[in-house]
Amino acid sequence: VQLQASGGGLVQAGGSLRLSCAASGGTFSTYAMGWFRQAPGKEREFVAAINRSGGSAYYADSVKGRFTISRINAKNTAYLQMNSLKPEDTAVYYCSADFRGLVPTTTPSEYDSWGQGTLVTVSS
Repeated sequence: VQLQASGGGLVQAGGSLRLSCAASGGTFSTYAMGWFRQAPGKEREFVAAINRSGGSAYYADSVKGRFTISRINAKNTAYLQMNSLKPEDTAVYYCSADFRGLVPTTTPSEYDSWGQGTLVTVSS
């Protein structure tokens, strides 16, 4: 499956962005989906994940209450709504697919396919 992330940009602190991840070439509805981010000089870190049906979502503590992950299987697309953005949210954001699709994982190595990343910059 190929994943295409989009929606990044420059936003002021306190603002919002919605990232999209469009999937093609696979059976999107069978995958769990995850969002990760990587800031300059730091390791890739888990942000959020959602199971195949969209009924269960998981978040990093740092984004809980501010970010919402969702998916529309009929559109083969996952989303990450980011509100109340902070400068420390600045990073390249990656979407990923876990082909097992059962219980979303927070471990990058357990994801099977990755998008190219989209840059989010939050100014103070």
